[in-house]
Amino acid sequence: MNRITQSLVGHFGALKRKLYEGSRPGSFMRAWNRIDARLYASGVFFPRNAVTLEVVGRRTGRPISLPVAVAEHDGERYLVSMLGPNANWVRNVRAAGGHAILRRRGREVVTLEEIPVEQRAPVLRRYLAVAPGARPHIPVDRRAPLSEFEGVSHQYPVFRIRSQ
Repeated sequence: MNRITQSLVGHFGALKRKLYEGSRPGSFMRAWNRIDARLYASGVFFPRNAVTLEVVGRRTGRPISLPVAVAEHDGERYLVSMLGPNANWVRNVRAAGGHAILRRRGREVVTLEEIPVEQRAPVLRRYLAVAPGARPHIPVDRRAPLSEFEGVSHQYPVFRIRSQ
């Protein structure tokens, strides 16, 4: 990667982290995520791994929709919280007992099972390969050895997707 490209990537990463300051999307990103959620659910324009997650809000009881990337590893599908354990969707999924809906050209009722920390590293590496928007939030290069992912895996919840 040349210096100009490295500089642009660094500036993009800083901007992306700023848009999610405090591990929460700011107003601009909330609006952007609403648009992405609708587009991902339609399944028309985005990669196959882009879906909309619907989960019941733990406080409101209303469905919350947000765009997410599905990482496939060893024949299983996973969701990863790039913002860590205090992301609202993670707290909502935990409060809902893992019950959720994935939307992409239809609805899939699923259960999200949080996997143990010691199993997360290979999934995190795969996630960074398929979710470039998450790279500024996880402080490991997507091509790094698995041992580097093991060092941060306790900071990023990973959920196995189980169809119902």
